[in-house]
Amino acid sequence: MAGEKNDGVTAVRRGGRPTREEAALRDIRLLEVATRLFMEHGYEGTSMDAVAEAAGVGKPTLYSRYRDKRDLFEAVLTARINDWLLPIAQVAEGEGGKAPSGDLEAVLDEISRAMLRHMLKPGAGALQRVIAAQKLKFPELARFAYEQGWVRAVESVADILRSFAAQGSVHVPDTKLAAEIFLNLIIAPTSRAALYGVEVDPERQEERRAASVRFFLRGLGAPVSSA
Repeated sequence: MAGEKNDGVTAVRRGGRPTREEAALRDIRLLEVATRLFMEHGYEGTSMDAVAEAAGVGKPTLYSRYRDKRDLFEAVLTARINDWLLPIAQVAEGEGGKAPSGDLEAVLDEISRAMLRHMLKPGAGALQRVIAAQKLKFPELARFAYEQGWVRAVESVADILRSFAAQGSVHVPDTKLAAEIFLNLIIAPTSRAALYGVEVDPERQEERRAASVRFFLRGLGAPVSSA
């Protein structure tokens, strides 16, 4: 491939096609570079030329993988939603797949801490901002993010509350509503800070998280530790 740029990762053997491994590494590199540019400059401020140059590939290589900028943007957001938003729901799903053990407060403490750790991962806030800015142009991606993050988290927490209610540990008339209230208490302040690019004070966040768990449990009439 004459004229192909070489960044040490996407190098193609002179006079031949890239191996399957080289092609896979090239695709990973392209998404990583495109992610950085879209997160830093937004959709309108990023061009296919800029992605190709930053990734060290020729434009024919980029266009052979992605039809246009919209196609590349959709691939980037789909991958990042799975990397940065889906784990928030998976935390609760992991707990929901277990038989209820211990007390509900301990379970909600574990879930809430893990969710906030995922929300503060580098890039998660930038992803929220990009999705919010482009929700009209890419409504299907905004819906995908909502379903993979919020909807799945609500369903999983509701399942946990339903399991504890079934064994008589707590009375929850509407588990979905209760799950939505719980997640708003835990996630909303950090999500807003990430959306606006405001730095979060870890100590203050932990105080708020612990207080929110206890507040939620008291609302259900469930036992709460004295801590």
